[in-house]
Amino acid sequence: ESRLAGRGLDGIRGVERVRRARLRRHLSPQPPRPCEAYQAEWKLCRSARNFLHHYYVHGELPTCDQWLRDLTSCRDWEERHSTEAQRSLCESERARVQAAQKNTLVWALRQSPPADWHLPLLQEKNE
Repeated sequence: ESRLAGRGLDGIRGVERVRRARLRRHLSPQPPRPCEAYQAEWKLCRSARNFLHHYYVHGELPTCDQWLRDLTSCRDWEERHSTEAQRSLCESERARVQAAQKNTLVWALRQSPPADWHLPLLQEKNE
C-alpha cells in the first residue's frame, strides 16, 4: 500500500489494470460471443414464428439442440472455466462459420455490363 501512496486514483486504477491483465493470461479467454447471444438465438429458434417459417421453407421442424448446447457450454466456460466447454463451444462456432461460408452465390457476378445495356427493353420496343 505504501507503493500506492501519492499516486492517487489513477495509480490505483493502473495497478488494478495490471493485476487483471495477469489474471487474464492465466485464465482462458472469454467465449466467442456473450452468453446472452446464445440465449437469444435459442429463444428465437424456439419461437412460433421460426417454427412456422422453418417448416414452410424446409418441410421439417427446426432442431434447437445445438443452441442449447452452446448456451450451456458458454455458461460452463464463464462460471467454471471448463476446458471441455471451451473446446465444444469453439468447435461449434467453427462449424457455424464454415457452414455460412460454404453457401455459394446464386448469380454469377459480371466483370462488365452487357454490350447492349443502353438499348430499350423488349417490352418497351413492342409498345
